[in-house]
Amino acid sequence: QDFKPGAPQTWAAFGLQGQAISDLDVQATAFIGEAGQTAARLEADYDLLLTNDLILQPTGELNFYDKNDPQRGNGSGLSTSELGLRLRYEITPQFAPYVGVTWNRSYGKTADYAREDDEDVAEARLVVGLRLWF
Repeated sequence: QDFKPGAPQTWAAFGLQGQAISDLDVQATAFIGEAGQTAARLEADYDLLLTNDLILQPTGELNFYDKNDPQRGNGSGLSTSELGLRLRYEITPQFAPYVGVTWNRSYGKTADYAREDDEDVAEARLVVGLRLWF
């Protein structure tokens, strides 16, 4: 669900998730919007064990759209990318706080829409969170 003010959009998502070579976690997701729009997201991450409990995780994500959507600020083709680096401490495998940084970039028409709204085309963010699974 996209919640951009004035332009909510519901998507159906279909995805595959698995491990590629050398324990590289990959995910590919295809989206179909209410009005027939389509999008795709490719994600990958890799766990580098620094110790048994301390893990460095580089991540990457690419987002693609089939057509321009000015209401939501998405341009066709490669829309955005994100590269990240997270350091997490696994207290248990199911409970792990993390800290990290992400670099986000918009491309093509998506970048043009961002500039029109006085938003940054590229930015870095600090992230802090808690990884949970059960």
